Amino acid sequence: MNFNIKAIISILGLLMGLNGAFMLLCLPVSIYYGDGDWPALLIAGLITLSLGAIAWVLTRKQENGGLKKRDGYLVVTLGWLSLSVFGSLPYIISGEIPDFSSAFFETISGYTTTGASVLNDIESIGKGILMWRSLTQWIGGMGIIVLTVAILPILGIGGMQLFVAEAPGVTPDKLKPRITDTAKRLWLIYLGLTVTEAILLKIGGMNYFDSINHALTTMATGGFSTKQASIAYFTSPFIQYVIIVFMFLAGMNFTLTYFGLHGQLKKVWENEEFRYYFGFTAGFTVLVTIVVFLVTDNSFEASFRNALFQLVSIITTTGFVTADYTAWVPLLTVIFFMLMFIGASAGSTAGGVKVVRHIILLKNSILELRRQIHPAAVLPVRLNKRAVSSEITFNVMAFMIIYFMVFALGAIIISSFGYDFNTSVGAVATCLGNIGPGFGKVGPLDNFAIISSPAKWVLAILMLLGRLELFTVLILFTPYYWTKH
Repeated sequence: MNFNIKAIISILGLLMGLNGAFMLLCLPVSIYYGDGDWPALLIAGLITLSLGAIAWVLTRKQENGGLKKRDGYLVVTLGWLSLSVFGSLPYIISGEIPDFSSAFFETISGYTTTGASVLNDIESIGKGILMWRSLTQWIGGMGIIVLTVAILPILGIGGMQLFVAEAPGVTPDKLKPRITDTAKRLWLIYLGLTVTEAILLKIGGMNYFDSINHALTTMATGGFSTKQASIAYFTSPFIQYVIIVFMFLAGMNFTLTYFGLHGQLKKVWENEEFRYYFGFTAGFTVLVTIVVFLVTDNSFEASFRNALFQLVSIITTTGFVTADYTAWVPLLTVIFFMLMFIGASAGSTAGGVKVVRHIILLKNSILELRRQIHPAAVLPVRLNKRAVSSEITFNVMAFMIIYFMVFALGAIIISSFGYDFNTSVGAVATCLGNIGPGFGKVGPLDNFAIISSPAKWVLAILMLLGRLELFTVLILFTPYYWTKH
């Protein structure tokens, strides 16, 4: 099978070590607020850090020989699973979520930036645990795998294979020739935007704890909140508009954000995916605003703000809530359900299908009509005025087919546990798309506490499939992946 076992163990050990270090970062928060959850964070952090350090030290001096693409897929999948297993320790040890199935669900929901929660009284949870909960989303948002790519030279091996496995499908543009430089710049942008949002939320009236937590989960397009009512708790229009702006930025390709921050705004607007992303958001906002204004007693500004907030929240797969969009009218319920299959931009922290795949599929479908009339004509799909290779087109078509097959199979499985149609379909759509709130019994005003343990495991698998864009995980279950070449 030719796996580089030593390199894989080294990287998994490093990931676990970083995971434990982030847990320990929550200790000052816990001690400051005196909620009594610091022993759980300390024990969980030391266990995770120690095991990771042992695994790394025992393998780091070995001749690793290079990490292959095959190894990259295994590292990413095992890395996400191991982070979720050990990341659940603070919940279990503190007793906040004593059941392992629920704790794992909450944790993988964090790392995959899904935002589906099992907590019924968030305000009663210790501040240290809540900070850890938000950090799981912030870590997962950009991908702790990409963070590790930035420091892989410590191990003496390259990181391109991990970057490809973390972002399969359409090849992401690189800001610099070296993948490590790319990862570092992405994280600097990510960190800078997080800090900026936290400052603006504090100016808007949030306290330091709430502003930091919401900045962490907004930039991750995660949606975990420190309040049971989510952003509806904060009635300030300023706060809601700030979150809207940063959700939209988080849903952009971070390469374009880099260009924008360097004043290359023309380059941003020339990007076809960005124009579609902006157009989807603007067009649906106009439609939803008009409907909300007509069917509710809200002012036009409040109707516009609620419409824009919920649209951006779902398209970027953030999952924050300011209103129960399922209670407006059936038309909007259908629209929001459809938006769960859009996703934001490739190269962003958002989950979902991604806009670029819809563009390629739409253009190829239109060209197929022309090919029926002119079968001998060579009509390539073009994106940003460049021809898209047939391999990428086939990849997109395969992704879409598999995505909806997984969605249908997931809905059948969840419904077999006795849940109604709306709940089954909504839970699967929101978990596979890494969105958060769904429909039925897992709608915007509810959560996943009512879901049984077996169903939680099914939904957890869907979260992982969605976050790693299907192929990274599914390829591990094919016989040719394990065949020696």
